[in-house]
Amino acid sequence: MDKAAKPATRGMTMAGKNAVSGYLFIAPFIIGFISFMAYPLYQTVRMSVSDVRLDLENNGFSMELLPSVRNVEDESFLAALFSNFRRAFFEDAEFTRAIVEELGSMLLLVPAIVIFSLFIAVLLNRKFFGRGFVRAVFFLPVILASGVLVGIESNNAMLIAVQQQIQDQNAMQAGVTGVIEDMLDNMVGGAGIGDFLEYILDIINQIYTIAMASGIQILIFLAGLQTINPSIYEAASIEGATGWENFWKITFPMISPMILVVVVYSVIDFMVRTDGEVMEMVEFAMQLNEFGFSSAMAISFFFIIAAILGVAGFIISRLVYYYD
Repeated sequence: MDKAAKPATRGMTMAGKNAVSGYLFIAPFIIGFISFMAYPLYQTVRMSVSDVRLDLENNGFSMELLPSVRNVEDESFLAALFSNFRRAFFEDAEFTRAIVEELGSMLLLVPAIVIFSLFIAVLLNRKFFGRGFVRAVFFLPVILASGVLVGIESNNAMLIAVQQQIQDQNAMQAGVTGVIEDMLDNMVGGAGIGDFLEYILDIINQIYTIAMASGIQILIFLAGLQTINPSIYEAASIEGATGWENFWKITFPMISPMILVVVVYSVIDFMVRTDGEVMEMVEFAMQLNEFGFSSAMAISFFFIIAAILGVAGFIISRLVYYYD
């Protein structure tokens, strides 16, 4: 009688087993992407280089490549093919400006979200009475931002009134920081308070937005903090290390892989939010039945975000500390 077949992972190295576990972990996403997102993505790319028209008879669309409907004699094939992209960047007066403003806001808020999330996660990782309740409070913004509650909010007069109150409160806070800025400016004799202090004051004005956008990031950091072996801190305490030294020499290096994850998530979450100006422009073009132009803007924005993530990932990955 033949012996039972050996498991497929037997004889594999630890790195190989971890790789198999990783692929199994992301398999649901890969299957979901292929099943539900790959074809719409292909259609979006195709629309961006096509003349898209509504086909009312067949309840659908009719698409024809732009070089076939434009006078190619007056322009090259590639110029005709990418005419929607040329319109977005060189003819539309708002698209490039909106992207630059989105990038500026992203550079302002994403570092603040990462720092705020790490700070709150370190606090929530400590043992204190009511820790579970406090953790739930910081995760509430994620629940409130869910699709169901957003739909309820759009038709709820009470929630609209609350939103208006929050906006008025933010305006009041902006006024307070404006007074502080004037005081600091007078203290230095009108020479200006400096770019760093202006950045801090801008962050203070955006604290509500930062807190609302930090729920998932806090959970990621908290999960990373809980993987650190407490014996490392015990050994450091025996050696006389202070809390400040523990953070910079133990906590921060070991949590650095999570920083890369949080930065990637925060950039994507900020750039593709539905109330962003670029996303609103894409949606508005779709409402005007300019599907080709809308798709070109969406594809361009996608590649810009991918380039930002590539640069950020390249820089941060060189500073990440991996440990066994």
